[in-house]
Amino acid sequence: MIDPFGRHISYLRISVTDRCDFRCVYCMSEDMTFLPKDEILSLEELERVCSAFVRLGVRKLRMTGGEPLVRRNIMWLFHALGRHLKTGDLDELTLTTNGSQLGRFSNELYDAGVRRINVSLDTLNPDKFKAITRWGRYDQVMEGIAAAKDAGLKIKINTVALKGVNDDELHDLVRWCGAGGYDLTFIEVMPMGDIGGEMRLDQYLPLSMVRAELLKQWTLTDNAFNSGGPARYVDVAETGQKIGFITPMTHNFCEACNRVRLTCTGTLFMCLGQEDAADLRTPVRAGESDDLLDAAIHEAIARKPEGHDFIIDRRRGDLGVGRHMSVTGG
Repeated sequence: MIDPFGRHISYLRISVTDRCDFRCVYCMSEDMTFLPKDEILSLEELERVCSAFVRLGVRKLRMTGGEPLVRRNIMWLFHALGRHLKTGDLDELTLTTNGSQLGRFSNELYDAGVRRINVSLDTLNPDKFKAITRWGRYDQVMEGIAAAKDAGLKIKINTVALKGVNDDELHDLVRWCGAGGYDLTFIEVMPMGDIGGEMRLDQYLPLSMVRAELLKQWTLTDNAFNSGGPARYVDVAETGQKIGFITPMTHNFCEACNRVRLTCTGTLFMCLGQEDAADLRTPVRAGESDDLLDAAIHEAIARKPEGHDFIIDRRRGDLGVGRHMSVTGG
């Protein structure tokens, strides 16, 4: 699948649920209204859509949410899609998680073929963790990360850089990840959805400032490593681990975008920062043949935009998209 700008689309991110057991302040409002169940694709329908993408050339699948591991019977989907790893049609099956359910599912994830996971963790301070996640339990996440490591899963920590919240922990996070053998990626906060009065402009911390701060204590060397996602990486000489920087605001990564995103309702977003989307639920439910589904996917890829329009600016307001990150998949 080639988009209008010559980019090969090889990476599908699937939000298997919009529900989550956390209410992170930059992602959700505390009083969320979730989608009705009849609008959500069944696990069998999700498997069918994902398999169609694999057949059409996607090499990497990432499960997201909400929190993907809170969806009932989700391990069935991991096992069903794991067969594409065995045939060689898929290079990687992975997920992004808040870590709360890793104590339950890490061994089964490994059995299904998952070898690498991203864990969202924005602080090492239990009190601050509670304030950021609202509903999260710090000890449960730490135990989950330990369980994932014991199961043989390679772990990357994703940290959203938040001004006045965790900007005093940057060095601690690098040190902790180095000691645990985890890579670390910092992410700029993105303008997506109503988050209940929290001002993203006040949260926004450019990663250029994060990198400048890290250079005070760590030796960083640019690395050409590519995980298939948007991060740009550096090696940390003192720890032997990598740090990634995802910068949708200060330096977008659209020129090399190889990704599309599927929501749990079967809506395909060709760009995280644009509202244009394609309905894949209707062709999936139209019958057993995949002809309509394949045609809808090709039509959607043919109108993938060149880039997003994210803006955070005090004069112009918090301009982004109306849907929450949990709907599209973080």
